[in-house]
Amino acid sequence: MGINKKSLVRYIELTKPELSNNSADAERLKDALKKELKTEHISIPLFLAASLPEKLRKWEHRVKCVIFKELNFWSVAAIRDPEENETLCGVAADIGTTRVVLQLLDLETGEVINERGFDNPQAAIAPDVLARIHYAGKNSGAGLKELHSPALFPGAGMGIHGNSGSAGLKELQSLIINGINANILALCKESSIDPAMVYLFSGAGNTAMTHLFLGLDPLYIIREPYIPAVNAPEPVNAGELGLLINPGAKVFLFPNVGSYFGGDLMAGIFYSGLHKKENPCLMVDVGTNAEVVVGNRDWLMACAGAAGPALEGGVSDMGMTAGPGVIDRVKIDPETRKIDIHTIDEKPAIGICGSGMIDLAAELFLSGMLDIRGKFSKKRCESRLFEKRGVDCFRLVDKAETGTGDDIFLSQVDMNSLTSSKAAMHSILEVIVNQTAGLDFDELERFYVAGTFGSFINPQSAISIGMLPDMPLEKFEVLGNSSLKGAAKLLLDSSAFKEIEGIRDGITYIELNVNQEFMNIFSGAKFYPHTDRSRFPSVKLYYDET
Repeated sequence: MGINKKSLVRYIELTKPELSNNSADAERLKDALKKELKTEHISIPLFLAASLPEKLRKWEHRVKCVIFKELNFWSVAAIRDPEENETLCGVAADIGTTRVVLQLLDLETGEVINERGFDNPQAAIAPDVLARIHYAGKNSGAGLKELHSPALFPGAGMGIHGNSGSAGLKELQSLIINGINANILALCKESSIDPAMVYLFSGAGNTAMTHLFLGLDPLYIIREPYIPAVNAPEPVNAGELGLLINPGAKVFLFPNVGSYFGGDLMAGIFYSGLHKKENPCLMVDVGTNAEVVVGNRDWLMACAGAAGPALEGGVSDMGMTAGPGVIDRVKIDPETRKIDIHTIDEKPAIGICGSGMIDLAAELFLSGMLDIRGKFSKKRCESRLFEKRGVDCFRLVDKAETGTGDDIFLSQVDMNSLTSSKAAMHSILEVIVNQTAGLDFDELERFYVAGTFGSFINPQSAISIGMLPDMPLEKFEVLGNSSLKGAAKLLLDSSAFKEIEGIRDGITYIELNVNQEFMNIFSGAKFYPHTDRSRFPSVKLYYDET
């Protein structure tokens, strides 16, 4: 009767009780599910078993079950009337450091019912994970907000306050749980869905965000030898975390591999299918860190490094995450040096995001306004170059044309930061592809670019500044928010759990902090596009000082 054999919603018909077969109701349901799922291990929580006898007889020994995989066994999250025309839901979450995105899904049809994004409320404590981890060690409880727990869900929201841990950690956990709760309730209200009909929650985030969401001590993630509290969190009930969905709903967080390779990229690998490819492929997700994985169906190697802050809005006062009025594309005529910008939603410019920054650097370099060292050319920049506190600054948009009434400009210090980030990105790729995997870039079948970085970036611009390798553009594939898409895919495919376990167990993690080659490669990559120009044959300069 089910929609498909991979759905996490299954329609089950039980054998009817007889004098000759006195198996308990729960045991008969387990037997039917074992046959359906081809497994030997089924768990039915006591609170569901309590009402099972009455329901089975009322529904003529037929039920609709929401199932979920937990380690080595399947569990039942809900038992419903098979004839009831209702929408059983799941929530997929991309739990980002800067922004959180939620999707409300129909577990049977796979339809995305609604989607909602919001800024991570933990930013009120600190904008980056490093500062949040330090704050998590604080014992001060000043400003600690209790989790909201309406009468609809008795006991929900009380779980984390009984856990050990500092007040700082509890405050950070409360902020993210409360933020998610408010937005889940808004999604459900907009969609006319009862939150109690949400039976599954799947989340993907970096290692630090996973710890802060679950209330796990993150302190040793940032201390050598960089050990997380847990790499593969076991599923928990929503009521234990204070999530305002069905208290018995199962909550799954994608596993991380090492301190800096998180569940968000694990979800991306799962979504892209990189782990099933015959030929080697590469995936990059740039956020707080640059997370990279290379491999195929036989092997996977991963590493992570600090290449993201300049591309997340941290490069300057003008830098910000993508949003209305933010410059996301830049074009410069190399002959006239006239600058054309594009803003998101075509609103007046208020700042520039990572993709716009990469475009700007590439266009400045290709037109000779930026030299091979990443320094502004006074001769070529002309009147757009001015000094502020003794530092050269490049005016991108005059204050008369902005949405803020202030100039939008980049200082030489800002450009130096971007140069370091692009050099770090290239070095990370070279270390894992060339030095560790022993491959040339031209041996890669696909180059997947994930996350917000991948949604907006122009690969040609990234190649022009030496950030990404000089590969044919058709090899690049933009995945968008692969963290969210992977989390959603998990909720619609019962074979996903085994797949994810295989990905996790098959990854070899390379710690860049102790890699001696990285700094050697980094030095050469700090030039535009590189000290070795032969690595970038497609990059043609309109103007060359030499």
